[in-house]
Amino acid sequence: MESDEARILLVDDEVAHLKTLERLFKKEGYQVATAEGGQQALDLLREQRFELVLTDLMMPDIDGMDLLKLVQALQPQAEVILMTAFGTVERAVQGMKEGAYDFVAKPIKRATILKAVRQALERQALVEENRELKARLAEVEEERSVVGQAPLMREAVDRVRQVAPSDATVLITGESGTGKELFARMIGRLSQRADKPFVAINCAALPESILESELFGYEKGAFTGATQRKIGRFEAAHGGTLFLDEIGELSPQVQVKLLRVLQEGAFERLGSNTPTEVDVRVVAATHKDLEAELQKGTFREDLYYRLNVIDIKIPPLRHRIEDVPLLSEHFLRRYNSKNRRDISGFSTEARRALEGYHWPGNVRELENVVERAVVLDRDGRIDVDDLPSQLVERPAKSRHITIPLGTSLEEIEKRVLHETLKMTQGDKKLAAKLLGIATRTVYRKL
Repeated sequence: MESDEARILLVDDEVAHLKTLERLFKKEGYQVATAEGGQQALDLLREQRFELVLTDLMMPDIDGMDLLKLVQALQPQAEVILMTAFGTVERAVQGMKEGAYDFVAKPIKRATILKAVRQALERQALVEENRELKARLAEVEEERSVVGQAPLMREAVDRVRQVAPSDATVLITGESGTGKELFARMIGRLSQRADKPFVAINCAALPESILESELFGYEKGAFTGATQRKIGRFEAAHGGTLFLDEIGELSPQVQVKLLRVLQEGAFERLGSNTPTEVDVRVVAATHKDLEAELQKGTFREDLYYRLNVIDIKIPPLRHRIEDVPLLSEHFLRRYNSKNRRDISGFSTEARRALEGYHWPGNVRELENVVERAVVLDRDGRIDVDDLPSQLVERPAKSRHITIPLGTSLEEIEKRVLHETLKMTQGDKKLAAKLLGIATRTVYRKL
């Protein structure tokens, strides 16, 4: 890590010694904050991020050992170096056992302290690089988890690959549990912004007052409790991708501010009249029918068309029943590994139950069912007795469906085709024979 990027917190109740250290590290190009005791240090740790804390061991209010524990709780990424007098070396060694990077004995020698700080920051940079590498590997594995060979699914994946390299705004639609965030992350990874931040926020998870400050940030004093400036998700995603999940839940006030960002690439933090410019690609997702929300007047038409430049529809699992075996095996491998099990597979009856279910919770529900079965199985093979009752204890399938008057012919065809595929357990050739159409017509209709 470059010295001008590293922030160091110096803590010592000996003011003269503290000022000497401050001059030394500022001269070396570090960003420095100082505290004349443990309590002042604690206040700074709550407000600012530091890469390294250099603290005296013996202080009257909060000593160095206690401060070490507080740093580990509040800023676990920060390294800690203890400064100790001759008589407290044993405590400093104990501090290293409890997680401190190093200790230096007083009186402090310039070369010794600079070397210790440089090595601590190098170690921290290495740990951070390793963490980011693991995160990238996890993302690669996550991309592989977009499992499915159904035509509707392959169409969605192909659409992602086609639009990802552009900067166009994307709207992903689909029922809850279909994997909308997974597709959004694929767009981020396959885009020209892949090495920049990918920031996600669930618009339905936060109340309006908090959501606005989370998206756009706020200035110190903007409201009660705003003790310092905070950047929002738009600034955090600068140069990269911002994923707005459940966009249909935005209030009218937030919709107006979002529209302005999309139009002008600028916004004001709460409590500020100064525009902040950002370069962000927006990917949004919703389980709602936004066109219906337009008719109700709950979603702005101009915002809808700004968001819906490219649309990607994720099919519900009941419309791609043929992917259930693939997904089931995928989740079996994942949870075998996670739970250190060695379950060989599914019985024929269990497969039939999985493929015959309508999956209202979509892929998320299937994943939960397989994880539960892996944990509860006793004989090394998943059978119907390992599955939830709603998959097994179902009434006999009806060979009739009810279609209300006024339903379009296109929708009637779709429903008849999907119900027939359920009955044939995803066998398209058999479904085609029952319906008196060619197999290729089944694929085309899907």
